[in-house]
Amino acid sequence: MSTLPPVPTAEALLSTMREQDVKFLRMQFTDILGTTKNVEVPERQFEKALRGDVTFDGSAIEGFTRVEESDMLLRPDLSTFAVYPQFSRDPRDPDDRGRVARLICDVTLPDGTPFEGDPRQVLRRQVDRARALGFEMFVGTEPEFFLFERTPDGRGTTVTHDKAGYFDLAPIDQGERVRRDIVNKLLAMGFDIEAAHHEVAPGQQEIDFRYAPALETADRIATFKFVVKRVALEHGLLASFLPKPIAGVSGSGMHCHLSLFRDGVNAFADPQGEHGLSRAGLQFIAGLLEHAEGMTAVTNPLVNSYKRLVPGFEAPVNVAWSTSNRSALVRIPAKRGASTRAELRMPDASCNPYLALAVILASGLDGIEQDLEPPPAIQRNIFKMTVREKRHHRVRELPTDLREAVDELEKDGVVAAALGEHVLTHFVRAKRAEWQEYSQTIHAWELDRYLDLV
Repeated sequence: MSTLPPVPTAEALLSTMREQDVKFLRMQFTDILGTTKNVEVPERQFEKALRGDVTFDGSAIEGFTRVEESDMLLRPDLSTFAVYPQFSRDPRDPDDRGRVARLICDVTLPDGTPFEGDPRQVLRRQVDRARALGFEMFVGTEPEFFLFERTPDGRGTTVTHDKAGYFDLAPIDQGERVRRDIVNKLLAMGFDIEAAHHEVAPGQQEIDFRYAPALETADRIATFKFVVKRVALEHGLLASFLPKPIAGVSGSGMHCHLSLFRDGVNAFADPQGEHGLSRAGLQFIAGLLEHAEGMTAVTNPLVNSYKRLVPGFEAPVNVAWSTSNRSALVRIPAKRGASTRAELRMPDASCNPYLALAVILASGLDGIEQDLEPPPAIQRNIFKMTVREKRHHRVRELPTDLREAVDELEKDGVVAAALGEHVLTHFVRAKRAEWQEYSQTIHAWELDRYLDLV
């Protein structure tokens, strides 16, 4: 769609790092569960790192590999180079040790073969699949998070630091300075930020990314979460992307605005089509709806994720689409032409962004390849529809908990194939263990409700 800047050479990056006094280089990657990892190398190892000769023990990373085949290589994507902005230093440690840069890496086997368990490779496979069909997916995201107070000894709480609401201003909105600091640091790293504002719940924030190719967006989400948490710490606060940290208020999602482009033109747009959508756009939406239950475990991967996906807080529960209301899983925003897009409303920012965008893209492409037809768009509030009305409109419901979501994932051949056998096996194993641990834990709610009663 747009002309990408040329990928810098290793020599150019070495020169840039010298000019900007970079002393440490973080080789960044993610594990299967979406936790950002890195191997940090000092200045004298920069050339080795840029050649892709940095090794690490893959057996120590969640879902990567076994002890007997543990050696892994980090192959840097030179186009992802960025220098971290200066964060506040501890006044007890004033010495200037130079700046820190980062490169996002693909994980390979020692012979250079792409590692099938690398989440970035999982997304790259779907990007290549889309390219073979003549498409490129662009994604704009709206990640939400809470800012909480910390105790005097630094531990996090769920006490919000303001009582503001949607689009409020200071002094009610006390997150304004934090958001500005976050945005300024992201801009300094080359991010393209569209907006930042207070969200519905007290202490809840949102920062919106401009749309970009899927792989670039996933890379930026991973770095974004680190920057948000680091800036919040500077302000003495805890930033949390937990989907539902507080009962009775809106949870935090990460709406994804999706569009396919072909030869620089938005392939979802057709002024003569139904709702201004092209045939490919309708097929893509149909694919999202068809595989919604199967991809939910990936887009909403925590036990806590399903406490957000409940009626009453604008989070989607129903598998349907609309051009006008936010109770549907997929909404088509009003803008058309180059801005025509589908907003997928169920993901939350606790997800692994590479795996989430991979299964989203795979589902949409399956709709195109199978020539799927979406049901009619529903323009009324689905939360207020009766069970009979939902059946009439073929409205299904998303999984209600993580166990059900993992069951649906294993049954969905398209989503499972997109993840690949290695990632699917390790992801399912980890999530079933997570659910089992949760199910066997005695929670305060049980004691409060039953201890004196029975």
